[in-house]
Order: sequence, then C-alpha cells, then structure tokens
Amino acid sequence: MKTDAVPLAPATENKVPATAMAVLFAITCGHLLNDSVQSLLPALYPLLKASLQLNFTQIGLITLTFQLTASLLQPFIGVYTDHHPKPFSLATGMIFTLAGVALFSVARTFELVLFSAALMGLGSSIFHPEASRVARMASGGRHGFAQSLFQVGGNTGSALGPLLAALIIAHGGQSRIAWFTALPLLGIVLLSRVGRWYRDRLAHLHANPDSQSISPPSPFSRSRVIITIAILAVLVFSKLFYLTSISSYYTFYLIEKFHVGVRSAQLHLFLFLAAVAAGTFIGGPVGDRIGRKYVIWGSILGVAPFTLLLPYANLFWCATLTVVIGLVLSSAFSAIVVYAQELIPNRVGLVAGIFFGLAFGSAGIGSALLGRLADHTSINYVFHVCAFLPLIGLLTAFLPHLEKKRGT
Repeated sequence: MKTDAVPLAPATENKVPATAMAVLFAITCGHLLNDSVQSLLPALYPLLKASLQLNFTQIGLITLTFQLTASLLQPFIGVYTDHHPKPFSLATGMIFTLAGVALFSVARTFELVLFSAALMGLGSSIFHPEASRVARMASGGRHGFAQSLFQVGGNTGSALGPLLAALIIAHGGQSRIAWFTALPLLGIVLLSRVGRWYRDRLAHLHANPDSQSISPPSPFSRSRVIITIAILAVLVFSKLFYLTSISSYYTFYLIEKFHVGVRSAQLHLFLFLAAVAAGTFIGGPVGDRIGRKYVIWGSILGVAPFTLLLPYANLFWCATLTVVIGLVLSSAFSAIVVYAQELIPNRVGLVAGIFFGLAFGSAGIGSALLGRLADHTSINYVFHVCAFLPLIGLLTAFLPHLEKKRGT
C-alpha cells in the first residue's frame, strides 16, 4: 500500500493519498491501550470508596484531578506541535501513563491516589494531540473514518477497563492493578514504531515540499469561526457532562436503586461503554457521507427521549436504554472534531488539543459537581437532572453548513 505521500494538512480533491491502514490500526491500538488503563479509575471507585473510606465528593475530585491534568495542557501542546511536530511524544505520553498506573497499585492514601491520577492525566495530554494528527495524516482524505477509527480505539479501551477490573481486580484488591503495567509497556513499543513512521513522513515532506497539499482558508469570518467553535464547545460539554454521569456514577446508581453487586454493576458499565465505542465508529463515516452537522444534530438532540426515560426504567430497560444512549450520543464527537478541523484548516493540533482537552475537562468538572450533588441529594436525583442535558443539542441549528471534503 502506498503511504509515502501522506500530507500533514488535509488533502485537496486533486491530490488525495492512499489511506495508510497499517498506521491507522497501530495508532488505534495505541489509543485502546492508553484508555484501557485510564478507564480503571471509574471502574475502581467502589473499591477505593470502601478501602479508603471516601465520600462522593472525594470520588469526584479523583476524576477532576485526572481530567484537568489531561485537559489543561492539550491546547498548548497542540499549538506547539502544529509548528514543531514531535513524533516520539506518543511514546512519551505512554511513559507517564505507566508511571501513574504503577503508583496507583501501591497508593494507600487519598493524596497518592490523586497524584497517580494526575500522572495518568498528563500522559493523555501529551498523547492525544499528536495521535489525532497522525490519524489525519494517514487518513487519505477519509477524515471522518480515520478520526472515528482512532476514537473507537479509545472508547473500546474505556469499555475494557471495567470488564478487566471485574475479572482481575475485584477478587484480588488494589495490588492487582500492577498487572496493567503490561498495557502501557506494550503501548510504548507500538507507539515508538508509529513515531518512526511519523518521523519518516516529516522527512519526506521536507525533502519534497510539492507533495504537501495545503488546505484553503476558512470560508467564514474570524468572528463566525469563534462563535461556531463556542457552540461546538457547549455541545461537547453537554455531551461529556452526561456521559460522565454514567461512566462515573452508573455503578453506584445500579447498586443503590436495584441492589445489584459490584461485579454486576461493572458489567452493566461495560455494556454502556461498548455501545459508546460502537457509536463513535459509526459517527465518522456517516459524517463523511451526509455531513457533520446532521450527525451532530441527530446524535445530541436525538438522544434526549432516551435520557428522559432512563430514571423511570427498571433494571432491564435501564440497561437497554443506556446502550441506546451510548450508541447515539457518542457518534457526535468524531463529527465535531472533524467539523472543527475543516473550520480551521491546517491547525490540526490546536483543534485536537482544544476538543480532547475540553472533553477531559468537561468530564472532570462534571464528575466533581455531580459527586457534590449526589452527596447532598442522591444518585437517583443526579440522573434525573442530567436527563435534560441533551436538549442543549438545539444549538446545532446555529452551526453553518460546511462543504464535505471527501477523498476519491
């Protein structure tokens, strides 16, 4: 397969390289390994709450620590790497994740748990902007497909975390987290190989500047671009805020309302996160065909009837509705990222940093606020309040229509 003409910037209609599937698969696997480890945090909350005698506010602070360290640096890293690409930053980010999970396995105080979460968040902040750039470089013009494939790796990893926690850690305690150091170690090896491919592509582009296609400037004014990015940010915030209510507190909701065991609750969380992974993959290719705005519209606003029904459902329908919610709501993120990349051409790192950072930050803030709300009311009340968040999807009506940029 020809991969020696993959551009840094989006390809034009007359100069579309072949999709580098091997590279896309490798970066997707790297994302899966990275997020498998990081998804251990919410999966372990019941264990940590019992062993360290934490309240819901402290549980929220753990997520907030991870999400803020994973979000604050990403836009700055994205801006820097737009001008100074760093091929081996992918493996560097995984080293921080390795350090975080190793420390997490021996942490016996709340402060050490927070520090472990911060190290894992720092690994994400380094990994995601350049990984998103590599996915776009290897896309061959199929930007929605590439971003979805990359995202589905992360979401699959997020789904595997609770399942692995249920199978491995639940019967062995916190020390068994050390087994998961094998995942970032494998990621370091894999992403080092991706880094070499990335380095070689950069060398080729510098030696052959004519092979690099430059995207046309945005057809919209600066003020319109800023307003549109702000709308997208609000949509991402509403989407991630709701997803956080489930990923962080779904196990507690099931245990409190239906009196299920921890293992059963983690398996239900796995079903939801698996649906999130599937929905993420569907959203990108559909956006390539029908347009990103329609996917965003249908994904966020379209899920509202299901979220409004969820607090009143029995256990069977609760599981069914969360699968539908995960499938539909998750399809928006890849479409939003690619939409923003097309809105601000040649700023792939900046856009990835903003939206991945916003995703982590929204989830962290949401987890902390919802934990506080749960302490003062109940988990059931939290799910009633969050049910209305998808109605914010009405803001999609104010997004401009962008011309589809599809490879041929």
